[in-house]
Order: sequence, then structure tokens, then C-alpha cells
Amino acid sequence: VIKHLSSICSKNQLIIMPVSNSGYGIGDKDKFCDETSPLRPISLYGKTKVAAENIIMERENSISFTLATVFGVSAERMRTDLMVNNFTYTAFKKEKFKLYQPHFRRNFIHISDISEAFIFSIKFFSKLKSNIYNLGLNNANITKVMLCEKIKSFLPEFEFEIDKEGKDPDQRDYFVSNEKINNAGFEAKCSLDQGIEELIKYYTQMSQ
Repeated sequence: VIKHLSSICSKNQLIIMPVSNSGYGIGDKDKFCDETSPLRPISLYGKTKVAAENIIMERENSISFTLATVFGVSAERMRTDLMVNNFTYTAFKKEKFKLYQPHFRRNFIHISDISEAFIFSIKFFSKLKSNIYNLGLNNANITKVMLCEKIKSFLPEFEFEIDKEGKDPDQRDYFVSNEKINNAGFEAKCSLDQGIEELIKYYTQMSQ
């Protein structure tokens, strides 16, 4: 689909495409992944996103945002499978939770910040074009266990057990630098705390 889209667009048409930063796969332990880091996708999903990005970036009038793991409420299609949304939902339901590979790292971003980034990129397209930008929340480079502890601060009855033997089906493990887009003039603002509070409010309303 992306290959076809790229082929039928004129050179003057603008493309802004979101992909996943799952292309980083497993990052180095002592550094953040940036836009120059090697791509080592470990899932079919990650491989297809990398391939799509390569196709789009062959064009001059394109921007690619490699998104951190998204969180937040969506009225149109609520995703309860995404990590922050899922962990918060599990905590809200007071379900016991097994946490595998608790020190795996991830970066996060609120859905509203993605919308704002798109607006920003449209406004300043000529400045940003022909580039790939990591798009995430700077202070949300955290481990899975840190996320659980943060959620527990809002929902103290949340019980999670660290399982040292099990493995998460999703083996991604990386921290991500968002410095490039920050230097271009955009920075994500919506914190994990705000997002978790929003999710709890949403789940409460849906349960009534």
C-alpha cells in the first residue's frame, strides 16, 4: 500500500507518515537510540514499518515520525492493548498481574502530542522535510517496572508480581532520544501522570 501510495503521488504532494520505533528492536544498554542508530526490528510488524519508511524517504517531500508507544484515550477507537492503557486498565480492574522482563525499556507519547506534532510539521514542512524524527516524551523513557510503580501511585490496590522465568512476547527493549525534533522546535508535553489520570477517569465512566 505504501509503495503504491508513493508511486501515485506527485513530487509536489506532501507526505507525513507515522511509523513505530519498534524498528530499533533491542537497543544498546548504554545509549539512547537516535535517528542514526541501526535498525534491528525483531517482529514482522517492525520490519514492515522500516520497509515503509524506506519507501517514503526516497521522496523529497516526506517526513517520517517514528512514534514511541502511544497512550491516552481515543474516542473513535480505544486501544486497551497498548502498554500504558493496558497496565492501567488491569490495575483499575484490580486484576493480579504478572510482569515479565521488568527492566525492559520503552519510550511513550500521548495521542494528543502526536496530533500536535502533525500540525507542527504541516506548518513548518519546508524546514522539516526529507527527515526522520523520533517522536516521544522526553521524561517517559522508563522501564516496565517503573511504569507499574507509577500506576500503583494512582491505584494503590494494583498488585503486580515480577515473574523472573517468563518472557514477554514483545521483546523490544530500548530508550529513545527525541532531541532531533526538540531541536527543530517541537516537544511533547502530556505527561504519563496526566495520561494515567485521564485513563482512570475514562475507565471509571465506562464502568458506570
